[in-house]
Order: sequence, then structure tokens, then C-alpha cells
Amino acid sequence: MDEHTYTPTLEEAFVKAAFRVSGNGPRNINVLKEALEHVEGTTGSDHYGNGELIEQFQQQMADVLGKPAAVFFPSGTMAQQIALRIWCDQKDVKRVAYHPLSHLELHEQDALKELHHIEAVLIGDKNRVTRLEDVTSITEDVACVLLELPQREIGGQLPPYEELEAIADYCRQQGIRLHLDGARLFEITPYYGKTAAEICSLFDTVYISFYKGIGGIAGAILAGDGDVMQEAKVWKHRHGGNLISLYPYIVSSKYYYEQRIGKMSEYYEQAKELASLLNACSYIHTLPEVPVSNMFHVHIDCPIETTRQVFKDLALQHNIGLTSYVVDQQGSCSFECTIGDKYALVPQEQLRTAMKWLDGELAKRA
Repeated sequence: MDEHTYTPTLEEAFVKAAFRVSGNGPRNINVLKEALEHVEGTTGSDHYGNGELIEQFQQQMADVLGKPAAVFFPSGTMAQQIALRIWCDQKDVKRVAYHPLSHLELHEQDALKELHHIEAVLIGDKNRVTRLEDVTSITEDVACVLLELPQREIGGQLPPYEELEAIADYCRQQGIRLHLDGARLFEITPYYGKTAAEICSLFDTVYISFYKGIGGIAGAILAGDGDVMQEAKVWKHRHGGNLISLYPYIVSSKYYYEQRIGKMSEYYEQAKELASLLNACSYIHTLPEVPVSNMFHVHIDCPIETTRQVFKDLALQHNIGLTSYVVDQQGSCSFECTIGDKYALVPQEQLRTAMKWLDGELAKRA
């Protein structure tokens, strides 16, 4: 193809931009290389779930989350299925309840049903957060209620903290276990003004991710009481997750946790700042309007092809990469924005100039 006629894709334009407003940077091999550079080469690896490396990190995370014990998993999908299986076995009820847009419902190929024969009871309206009334309205006997904080598929929204406390109280009274899908738990602590341990005290088991806001290569922690975590280790082995060693995941999880855990308030404030700039554009609105964590959804009231072209021009002409993709919404489109290390590198005057240009271009081409 003639290089002079080649038109880059939106993703290519985003990568070429000198400044990108979202994320922590490219997810390439350097993510692991950087983490390993800070570890002595003679450090012993973990061995089938044992060893100082994994045991120290598990205890560190248990302490951070305010739980007696924790288990490191290669994936959150595995960790959460196991937590729900344990609660179902304890109560001898093969039924759990969660939001209609839960990760388990949308992205796991019916794993709970196919692997564990567990039935899901979908509670609440898919367009809003789970509320106390949704939990108290459950008529089926369920072993566990899963809450996702924040709820990613609806822009990372959160219920009031008082409502979380009320849900936890109700579940305890009814003998229902409460599990936290806390893939982005650390990112919501600035909004609630609570520590991770304070939030986790409302839940019987908690899952956190190390590749989202933390930015590791992969990995997850499941935390809870000691006897439950011992059972989780057995299920981890049954799922094929007890690899001979998981040290690349553990080392990167620990390294980036320590690099970024102190930046969550900064990311949160920057997310609110960027959302305000975007909402000032006539054809753009964010969900929520004021973010409650470092992530939110951006909706553009223009056709997807028009939006792609404008965002490409923004990246190529103004060196501001807003997003690498947009999703069609039948006449409009959207994307997810997550603030990380990259936002602080964007010159603010250049960003504001670019946002004014963006507003004018969308109005011109819509």
C-alpha cells in the first residue's frame, strides 16, 4: 500500500500521540522487566503455593484488607468462582445473587453454571447500582450476594456507603454471605473516605485485582477467614491455578502496588478534572457526570465513524490521545476512561486547547 495514502486507525493514532490521558502506559514486556529489575536475582520463587515470596505477599494483602488470610490467584475469574462455590457448599444452596451486568454474568461463559452448577439470581435494574431494596426483595434462598464496587459496566458508579452498611447488616441477619468483587477496590477509597480494610469489614470474602488500577501483568487476591482460605487453596489446585510458580505475577503485583497505591487520590481528582472538561463539550457527557473513582464512561452523541475521525484528528493534530477505541451505541458511541500515571504528563494548557477544538469539531461534523 502507498504509504502516502495510508490512513491510520484510531488505535494507531492514539499510540502515536505524544500525550495520552488514560492508563499507565503500554502493556508490553517492559511492565514485567521493570518489576523484575527491583528484585535480587537470587530471590527464591514460590513453589506450588508455598515459599516466602508468596506467603509474605499474601499476608501483606490480608493485613491491608483487614482479613485473617489471603490467597494469591492467577486470575480474578478463578478466585471469585471459588469464593462463591465455597459459600454455596457451606449452606448447601447452589444459588447466588448479583447485578445483571456482573462480570460473572457477562464475561465468563456461564462458568458458575457449567463448572459448579450454581444458579445466578439477577437482582436490581441493570442501569443502576445494586440497592438495599434489591437485596431485601430476593425471594429465592441464596448462599451469597456479590456486590461489585465500583460497578464497571455502568460507568463505575457506587452506592452510598450507608447503604453498603445496611446491605451487610441485612445479609448477616438473614444468614447470607456477602462477597466483594473489588477488582477496583483501592480506586474507590478516596471517594468513600475509608480504608480498604474498613470497606472490606462489611464483607465475608473479598477479591482484588492487580492488573487494573495497580497495573501489574496479572493476578488477584482472595481474602477472608483462615478456614475459608484453606478451602480456597484446595479449589485453586482443582482449577489448575496452583502453578509450580507464580512469581512473575507476584513480583509485578507487589512492585506496582507499592508504586501506585499512594496515587489513588491523585487519580480520582484527575478523573473529576478530565470529566469536567469533557462535559463542557456539547456532544459529550460522562457517566457518572462527576466520577466516583478514577474510571468513568464517556458518551458521544455522534455516529461512530464521525467520532473515530475526530478522535484520530485530535491525536494526530494536537498530540492528545483520548482513547484507542469507541463502541457503537446505535447512533452514538462511547468508551471507558481510566486515569493512571499518564494523565499527569499531559500539559494542561495543551489539553484545554485540545478540548475546545474537540467541542468545535464535533459540533461542525455532527
